[in-house]
Amino acid sequence: MAKTLLLDQKAWDLVLDASGNIAVADAPYATAQDVACAQRTLKNDCWYDTERGIPYREMVLGELPPKALFQHWLEEEAKRVPLVDTATAVITSFADGRVGGFTECTLTTGQTVTTTV
Repeated sequence: MAKTLLLDQKAWDLVLDASGNIAVADAPYATAQDVACAQRTLKNDCWYDTERGIPYREMVLGELPPKALFQHWLEEEAKRVPLVDTATAVITSFADGRVGGFTECTLTTGQTVTTTV
């Protein structure tokens, strides 16, 4: 079963549980959070796997890549997360340097999780 360190949804930082320990999230929320982390990763930032991540610096920041290409990158990063079987990214807004939307993932367990972009 997938577990991950629970992150505060606004600060994107570790949180403590009621006992004062670092909180842990269980599946399927853990998988959804891992998808969100994967989609926020900048390409070349992962020390041991520089191929992971979205080329934000090279092709997104200050640029306007095609919406379909950006959706493809989001889906590919989501599918790298263990337990994710399929991923569909939907971009609802894509202008003025801001992207809005969501990614719906179907897990190998048959459950679905949705993350916002």
